[in-house]
Amino acid sequence: MKTNCWEIKKCGREVGGSKSRELGVCPAATDSSSNGLNNGKNAGRICWAVAGTFCGGKVQGDFAMKQVSCMICDVFKQVKAEEGDGNFLLMKTGQHYKAPAH
Repeated sequence: MKTNCWEIKKCGREVGGSKSRELGVCPAATDSSSNGLNNGKNAGRICWAVAGTFCGGKVQGDFAMKQVSCMICDVFKQVKAEEGDGNFLLMKTGQHYKAPAH
């Protein structure tokens, strides 16, 4: 497993995290259906595809609603770079990222 979003962001909203009692646990940390995607724990490396994450201090919507903010996020960029174009999963359905043709 590689570094997950809660470790990168140091938000403390993972299960047992420093802010989980006060602010709640982020859905990315508990989404076991995403376990292993992009080599992460639960949805820790595909958090942009999970509705209701707590990024930026407020609850976010689904991917369509948060697409722009997620694609400029340091977590998204780091995971994409680490996984590479051939292995990076953009969505939980198994859709691999395809680099635009030049």
